[in-house]
Amino acid sequence: MRTLILGAAGQLGRDLLEVFRREGEVRGLEHSEADVSDEVTLQPLIEDFGPELLINAAAYKAGGGGEGELERAFLVNETGARNVAELAAHHQIPVVYFSSNYVFGGSGDRPLRPEDPIAPRGLHGDAKAAGEQATRKANAKHYIVRTAWLYGPGGDNFVEKILRAAELRSKLKVVRDEIGSPTHTLDLAEAVLALTRCGAFGDYHIVNGGACTRFEFAEAILSLAGSEAEVLPCAVTELPSA
Repeated sequence: MRTLILGAAGQLGRDLLEVFRREGEVRGLEHSEADVSDEVTLQPLIEDFGPELLINAAAYKAGGGGEGELERAFLVNETGARNVAELAAHHQIPVVYFSSNYVFGGSGDRPLRPEDPIAPRGLHGDAKAAGEQATRKANAKHYIVRTAWLYGPGGDNFVEKILRAAELRSKLKVVRDEIGSPTHTLDLAEAVLALTRCGAFGDYHIVNGGACTRFEFAEAILSLAGSEAEVLPCAVTELPSA
């Protein structure tokens, strides 16, 4: 199978490249080579390679709420998703789009299922929910993969942030009332390969097994790293962010 991966320079994109090489020929394009928001330049890149599967791992994670973030978040996560899905549909090939737990409100007391109603949370959730809808509308052959708390080598993720913070401070405040399933990017890539082999299109939730709070995750990270930094529990409301 010939697979084209967009956003290949990210922590997930790198592991997707490694895993999908087992299936056949793979080409990975990073943002500087293929801007998903620019359909004109994207089209010849796809046509030249002639993929049988198109994986859209390009994403923009809005966080600070600064000037231009709203436009950029929707340009990549919605317009870009639509461009990729439409081009894949034009060539009659499936597309994979990665979404987020932030399309849900976060107030439930049980694991969420793909059919549960969404209630996007913040700018990132709004943009990802819009990207999901754009992908569904543009291409019936879609795999929409919602995941959460990704970490992998070389990424700007929670694991790396905690380790960097522990080098600078002896005490770290981490929230105890946010619960999720930390998910390794290599495991996610393996699961996506299995999913695309089965050909059952639709919406999926893919995370590693188990769950913990951010506080518990931070404790485990520092313990495994042999760090002496102390983790102090706090509430989400004590650390306000955009």
